[in-house]
Amino acid sequence: MLQFSDLPALTGGTLLQLSSAPAPVHRLLLDSRQVTMPAGSVFFALRGPQHDGHRYLPELYQAGVRLFVVAEAAVPGGVGAYPDAGFLLVPDTLAALQAVAADHRRRFQLPVFGITGSNGKTIVKEWLAQLLSPDELICKSPRSYNSQVGVPLSVWELNETHTLGIFEAGISEPGEMERLTRIIQPTLGIFTNLGTAHDAGFASAAEKVTEKMHLFEDVDTLFYCADHALVHAAARQQLRPARTILSAWTRQRARFDAQEADLFVAIHEASADRTVVRVERARPRPQEYTFTLPFADEPSVENALHGLAVLLWRQVPPAEIQRRLDRLQPVAMRLEMKQALNDCYVLDDTYNNDLAGLRLALDALTRQPRRGRRTLILSDVLESGLGGAELYARAAALLPAHGVDRLIGIGPDISQHGAAFQGLATEFYPDTQTFLDAFQPDQFRRETILVKGARRYGFERIVAAFQQKIHGTVLEVNLDALVHNLNFYRRRLQPGVKLMVMVKAFAYGSGSYEVANLLEFHRVDYVAVAYADEGVELRQHGISLPIMVMNPSPDAFQKLRQYHLEPEIYSFERLHDYLRAAQEQALPAIHLKLDTGMRRLGFAEEDLPQLCQVLREHAAHVRVASALTHLAGADEAQHNDFSRQQLAAFQRMAPRLEAALGYPILLHALNSAGIVRFPEAQHSMVRLGIGLYGVEASGQQPDALRPVSSLRTTISQIKTLPAGATVGYGRRGQAADYERRIATLAIGYADGYDRRFGNGVGEVVIRGQRAPLVGNVCMDMCMVDVTGIPQAQAGDSAVVFGEELPLTELAGRIGTIPYELLTNVSERVKRIFIAE
Repeated sequence: MLQFSDLPALTGGTLLQLSSAPAPVHRLLLDSRQVTMPAGSVFFALRGPQHDGHRYLPELYQAGVRLFVVAEAAVPGGVGAYPDAGFLLVPDTLAALQAVAADHRRRFQLPVFGITGSNGKTIVKEWLAQLLSPDELICKSPRSYNSQVGVPLSVWELNETHTLGIFEAGISEPGEMERLTRIIQPTLGIFTNLGTAHDAGFASAAEKVTEKMHLFEDVDTLFYCADHALVHAAARQQLRPARTILSAWTRQRARFDAQEADLFVAIHEASADRTVVRVERARPRPQEYTFTLPFADEPSVENALHGLAVLLWRQVPPAEIQRRLDRLQPVAMRLEMKQALNDCYVLDDTYNNDLAGLRLALDALTRQPRRGRRTLILSDVLESGLGGAELYARAAALLPAHGVDRLIGIGPDISQHGAAFQGLATEFYPDTQTFLDAFQPDQFRRETILVKGARRYGFERIVAAFQQKIHGTVLEVNLDALVHNLNFYRRRLQPGVKLMVMVKAFAYGSGSYEVANLLEFHRVDYVAVAYADEGVELRQHGISLPIMVMNPSPDAFQKLRQYHLEPEIYSFERLHDYLRAAQEQALPAIHLKLDTGMRRLGFAEEDLPQLCQVLREHAAHVRVASALTHLAGADEAQHNDFSRQQLAAFQRMAPRLEAALGYPILLHALNSAGIVRFPEAQHSMVRLGIGLYGVEASGQQPDALRPVSSLRTTISQIKTLPAGATVGYGRRGQAADYERRIATLAIGYADGYDRRFGNGVGEVVIRGQRAPLVGNVCMDMCMVDVTGIPQAQAGDSAVVFGEELPLTELAGRIGTIPYELLTNVSERVKRIFIAE
């Protein structure tokens, strides 16, 4: 175990003060706002253009951190102000961080992939991990941690259980790759491609590719596409044949025939959502394969082919390769989707600022099915390395193909080249402030607005101007976490089993359209809503997935037909109502609810003879899409026997229905907990509900899911109350015999915050510490005691629920279930949808 006292030898630093207690190094900490486990955390006081980590040493010490690496001896208050803390003085804290991570990497003898390139690093990394996960325990870069800071944090996660590492490396100027190489120490490599990202930091494309190729100078095998001429040339020139094997693939027959590549890939067939490729292999003996990639766009095809090349190199059988390719899932993108004024939506994407990044953002825009105009607000493109005329000609060529109707350009360069954007409605402004001064909300109605700008332009002010609701309380919905949870359940499905996802009750409070749109992108088979109006709203927003309506009423049948919504039929009364309407005009297929033990809604087993007779008599007027049942106790192991009785009853009833109908139908019985608890009963479809939103209801794998929603509010005011003072209505906030600091929060029961949390039952998290509620929860606000959080101040964020304060814990405090807390969040609370 690495000790803090070992760091001087690794970093060339000097101990200013040694911690009085043993000081093992468990965590590398860079952000003072992310102190969760202070014991064993070493804080590196990094400096940057906009920050200096040394300023936060007192706050960190107060939070319990006791180990510090600093670049100046004159720390705030002097070293003596931090008793029991260890201080290491180094010339460069970033270099020290990297040295510690490099030492950690040397402790593990395992194969490690290093991945670099201009675009696709994160996707290739994630897909490679998906493809190799059946064989390996993988440590990989989280998110896009590929920078001088991100790589050390990624490599630090290696431990004895891992059998393979996969790490990204991104650079923006010469000299950076050598430092990352010392940290990653790759044994295998993938060079994704060479594009224009970060061109501004290099004298030429040749210099950039040479710099990136340093990552692979000691690898055993490098995988890349030989059709990228500069990459191919650099690999052959820089890498020693005696040390590194070049495993290239190509789409050029001549290159393959000249033995410049091991694999020849030809597009055999392409459709709207998949690509069939034919692959020829020259060594060790000639072979041909055909594979289907579950993607159609060119970047995804290229990224997937890198993974395919690795699988072939590892001699994975072709059938197994295809099975793994079929399970590849698109990687969520870095953007925030926010409700905006006048029924608009804003896609906030300022991750990078080059043409490739613009193209990806435009792809995200096109995936929004909402009707109405598409507007792009674009700043000067600063990271392309191209001249102005060529740059904006290329940018202009992207817009019509992505359905952009209007461009608002901000910055002197894009304004100067505005003539390139012919055929679009255009407006140009020299800077962000000029745009904001001229901003008129009425000019934006029912449209989707992509905001894509370099960080220096401060486009967050533009996003703020579009915000629909100015409210101190926000529900953050992490779409990456939602995708993670979706894939957790998908991986448990047998081949061919379909997936229905519940988006009723405003998608458990998360936002129906936004969640349904993501589900459509990830190709679920059905979504389900409670009432027809919810389905109508999804259709009006452009959702085209099949939609089941769980509680249809006769007066909604016309809407079912108009918007092609499929009703769940659970009683003879509702069935006869629907059949009468179906005789007058064609109506959508139905879903039959069978009651096997819930005793709520549905046809009982004794109803089957009559039900089958009615269906046979009206076969010309109605088609059945599925039969379903609802398990009453799948959440709890104590009800397993009863759940199996229900499943057995469903197994008896469903075949009788199919026999009466004369055709097969979808069958589904399992909910989120059932998918985990009863994998043998998946039938042809399962229904995913609360599990998608981060609650593993079976309790068998509580750490497998990621929280999707985080409810946050702000401190409106802090008062210092004398001993004996009461707080709130009815003086329910009882007096204390000491002075207290009471913070008023901008959330109340009108926002969905349950009144039962009042008077000390509930807590919030402020600056990493819990603060109990004082007094009653009011309509629009509540009060908490922050006496023990002296740093708290007006404007601070308070976590109501989220990773720091789990829903399951809060629900237990007031004797309810997480479902209720999620669905209670009022629609007046602004939703922000985040994708890393």
